[in-house]
Amino acid sequence: MLKKIPKLLSPELVRVLMEMGHGDELVLADANYPGHALHSRVLRYDGIGIPRLLDAILELLPLDHYAAHQAAFMAVVEGDNTVPVIWSTYEDIIAKHDEAATIEYEERFAFYNRSRQSYAIVITGEEALYGNIIIKKGVIKPEDNN
Repeated sequence: MLKKIPKLLSPELVRVLMEMGHGDELVLADANYPGHALHSRVLRYDGIGIPRLLDAILELLPLDHYAAHQAAFMAVVEGDNTVPVIWSTYEDIIAKHDEAATIEYEERFAFYNRSRQSYAIVITGEEALYGNIIIKKGVIKPEDNN
């Protein structure tokens, strides 16, 4: 055990977060996501919802403010009447950790393609439709360590 690392984060996920560099992206995917078909580096968090995991990750991971947006949600497919209420939960969690962060919305297949380029995909037990999110790692500046 270590101090200040959220207990929800496995050693494997902490290692992945440490290995990621500036601009690398991490996909937090819902239970329906085809992560294994898209990427070779997949971590499983079955039974854990994305909000708890996102909150724990953002305790450690700085977001990239050199990018236009620091996070991306999978956009609702045209013609689908789903209203992803989980997005407001994600927005609240992101704002709690980084008030200046902004979010973009990626079309489904563009989101899949972006996932292929990500550093890793974390498949969760999240059941909310359109519950997928990509976060982009930023840098820690010297003043952040004081």
